[in-house]
Amino acid sequence: MRALRILLILVVIFGGLFVLADRLAVNFAEDEAAGKLKTTEGLAVTPDVSIKGFPFLTQVVGGELDDVEVGIKDYEADTGNGDQTIRIDDLKANMRGVEFSGDYSSATANSATGTASITYDELLKTAKSEPTQLAPGVTANVVGLSDGGKGKIKVEIEATVLGTRLPEPVYVLSTVTAEGDMVKVHADTLPTFGGVDLAESRARTVTDFEQKIDGLPGGVQLDKVQAAKNGVEITVQGSNVRLAG
Repeated sequence: MRALRILLILVVIFGGLFVLADRLAVNFAEDEAAGKLKTTEGLAVTPDVSIKGFPFLTQVVGGELDDVEVGIKDYEADTGNGDQTIRIDDLKANMRGVEFSGDYSSATANSATGTASITYDELLKTAKSEPTQLAPGVTANVVGLSDGGKGKIKVEIEATVLGTRLPEPVYVLSTVTAEGDMVKVHADTLPTFGGVDLAESRARTVTDFEQKIDGLPGGVQLDKVQAAKNGVEITVQGSNVRLAG
């Protein structure tokens, strides 16, 4: 009986030491991966990296991590327009089947899914913010974007007719979609300005616009977009996603 009690005590002690060693190892690996990702993507702030699953050490022996979560607070994505970028907020990606090198200098996920957001102020930079001539004596430009409810974007447009600015902005509800690496905003109905009817093609030069989003971390791609309260929420996905290296 006494021997069994001693054995149980030893099991508990060694089990505790194993858990401690496992947690120390996973914390080290998370810090190393976060540092490599910061360098690889040229980030200003070190991202959050969380390795899921227990025990970690057995995953290391197998050479593949089941589930790794990555969080990047602010990311400047390419727009395909010279040095111009667009800020992506709160990018959170879930990586599955992550194969890595022994020193964590490189890691690649079999698949990845994630979410992020783009504020309306940030998306407004791509709209026609400068006055555009729509017809003789009629100019207009987008001055604001906001939540239109039910998954729509409300686009605020100011117009000038025959040299006089209209006293009230014109609003249109628009649908936002993702096509390839483009976020597209398309007006559901076309506005009139001061009673002036415009050709659809001319009106849409102001109401409709698109933004290319390229160079997301690890090579993930746009999947879906949805208008929300404070901006556009996006989902991303990818395969053979480079986490580091």
